[in-house]
Amino acid sequence: MPPGISTLAADAPELSAANTGFMLICSALVMLMTPGLAFFYGGMVRVKSTLNMLMMSFISLGIVTILWVLYGFSMAFGTDIGSIVGWSSDYVGLGNIGVTELWDGYTIPVYVFAVFQLMFAIITPALISGALADRVKFTAWALFITLWVTVVYFPVAHWVWGAGGWLFEMGVIDFAGGTAVHINAGAAALGVILVIGKRVGFKKDPMRPHSLPLVMLGAGLLWFGWFGFNAGSWLGNDDGVGAVMFVNTQVATAAAMLAWLIYEKIRHGAFTTLGAASGAVAGLVAITPSGGAVSPLGAIAVGAIAGLLCAMAVGLKFRFGYDDSLDVVGVHLVGGVIGSLLVGLFATGGVQSDVKGLFYGGGFDQLGKQAIGVFAVLAYSLVVSAVLAFVLDKTIGMRVDEDDEVSGIDQVEHAETAYDFSGAGGGTGSRKAAPVPADSVAAAAENKKVDA
Repeated sequence: MPPGISTLAADAPELSAANTGFMLICSALVMLMTPGLAFFYGGMVRVKSTLNMLMMSFISLGIVTILWVLYGFSMAFGTDIGSIVGWSSDYVGLGNIGVTELWDGYTIPVYVFAVFQLMFAIITPALISGALADRVKFTAWALFITLWVTVVYFPVAHWVWGAGGWLFEMGVIDFAGGTAVHINAGAAALGVILVIGKRVGFKKDPMRPHSLPLVMLGAGLLWFGWFGFNAGSWLGNDDGVGAVMFVNTQVATAAAMLAWLIYEKIRHGAFTTLGAASGAVAGLVAITPSGGAVSPLGAIAVGAIAGLLCAMAVGLKFRFGYDDSLDVVGVHLVGGVIGSLLVGLFATGGVQSDVKGLFYGGGFDQLGKQAIGVFAVLAYSLVVSAVLAFVLDKTIGMRVDEDDEVSGIDQVEHAETAYDFSGAGGGTGSRKAAPVPADSVAAAAENKKVDA
């Protein structure tokens, strides 16, 4: 060791170009998940709500990015205040951070960590939007995002991942966001829909997806981006943990998709494309908190259990009467709870940490910690989200008028429609159009009513 260099300085990590580049790629992958989610949700709604569904995700890219730079990163990952929230003036505006300043204990710059975590903050409120399809004013939604990330997401991210956060210090394992992202968003969705009520025609009118190819495209983009979401959460490639997480992400997603389809075939008699897409997302959700703690065989179990239970859970909205339009509660809340709790059963003690679950001789200790994390985040997000929705509903109003909802929220809120068929008839010359039988016109009009 050269004279004048302390042991601490010698052991301090140095910037790794490889890890930095890897994390920038992972950040881009996670960013892609929000447009992927927009397509996934956009294909699941009726034609008249397609653009609104896309915009409810895209607006999060704008709002949350600005808030994260101004104060969100400081609240989530700044110096701990009472184990509840963080704050560091150097992080406000991201203005007093050195270009090569490293995130504490890692080999990547603070800026890289900040932008990676930003993408998580963006997609979490976007997840909520699927439960609110067809009926929420766009202005109210934008304001809800602003308030929600400030009083719910930023503090919860500190609880779970921030140094000093009370769940982090307790030892709750959440590799990439089962509590902070999926339970948080799913509980928020339930809180809001209990306040704003059901869509017009819920359980009476057909509300089928208008474009299943769009749903499958969105699911594919989510699956692809989720490798960055999960594997990137180890913040580097030095010890192989991220590689295990990558493998487990693929394995659990495949198992969940198959389990969902098998249940669907037995229960409803068909293997549907919507079921395949939904099952895949359920597996992605469930492996998010647990994938760094379980083996690939454990990932199969996590995915299969999530696929089966989430497929069963999506029907609860009809039994209990809450209108979760696109099954955010059934997939993200239930899937997040399953994946988080199963850490307490399937953790091997040989991947991200030496913590073992019940099935590997670890007893009930970790399962208890996971349960505390699950239900603390669930309760806080549900209650605060319901309060925010109630206040907005009583002030500016959360819902569009009933007539506007029936006629189509795209035209009312965005002055656009997703598909323009005005030129679909072909022919541009003086050729006369063939006469259309009157009964065909009537049939087309009736079909248009049903589609709407």
